[in-house]
Amino acid sequence: MTGELVVDGLHKRYGDLVALRDMTFHVSPGEIFGFVGSNGAGKSTTMRIILGVLAADSGEVRLGATPIDFDGRRRIGYMPEERGLYPKMKVGDQLAFLARLHGMDNATAADAVARWTQRLGVAERVDDNVGDLSLGNQQRVQLAAALIHDPAVLVLDEPFSGLDPVAVDVMSDVLKEKAAEGIPVIFSSHQLELVQRLCDRVGIIARGEMKALGRVDELRSRGGVTLEVSGPSADSRWADGLPGVTAATYGESVTELRIDPAVADDQAILAAALRTGPVHRFATSTPTLTELFREVVSA
Repeated sequence: MTGELVVDGLHKRYGDLVALRDMTFHVSPGEIFGFVGSNGAGKSTTMRIILGVLAADSGEVRLGATPIDFDGRRRIGYMPEERGLYPKMKVGDQLAFLARLHGMDNATAADAVARWTQRLGVAERVDDNVGDLSLGNQQRVQLAAALIHDPAVLVLDEPFSGLDPVAVDVMSDVLKEKAAEGIPVIFSSHQLELVQRLCDRVGIIARGEMKALGRVDELRSRGGVTLEVSGPSADSRWADGLPGVTAATYGESVTELRIDPAVADDQAILAAALRTGPVHRFATSTPTLTELFREVVSA
């Protein structure tokens, strides 16, 4: 079972609380999809419905054209936000047990344990109880548990929580490797700089609804580009009425313009600025994903 992960029209209600409303998106093979939102926005609910832990009131989850059933869910690698490991069980024994639950024989499970504990930097801890590990190493073991059966889809809820920068790099590399193998990867995270750097596409969810969805660069530029011009006098309001300038904030020595790149002519804007006096700085910037997130959620 391989193909695109499709979340199609999920609705979920708890009494008067609408947890999800028409939640729809897809994750293509080989794509890393960032699923972001405030606490309580509906991210974990969506992921649990994908896993079959929760049932949607309506809508469905498919892999390709096939609705995901019990057997299909065994091909999903899932990493929950809350650590789901047995604290008094040894790391190696636990991973081998989980691999056998997914249908592996003892020898194949042992090979998978050795491979993933080595890859994730916890090979020397295989004989330690999970509860004796640091939180960061527990997180590495939790990822190994999601990967142990060579899943066809990866669904990870806050996988980078509690990791040091080296461990973040290791986990990022693993996710990119799995995507390069053609596996759809979806993960949630509050570390938006990491999402911006790692993901192909992003969905921003608020109050159970998808509020923004698309490629990271497309989302960042959808509200226009900011142009900072240092030098012209604010009193002249020199940028008013220029084509493509959608907003202007005049400071004492710096003017910030919001421009539509498809319409605005930066050379014409520069010429207008120079007519008022010397220009010391003329630079564009695109909103970060963090700034976009604040804008979407507050709206």
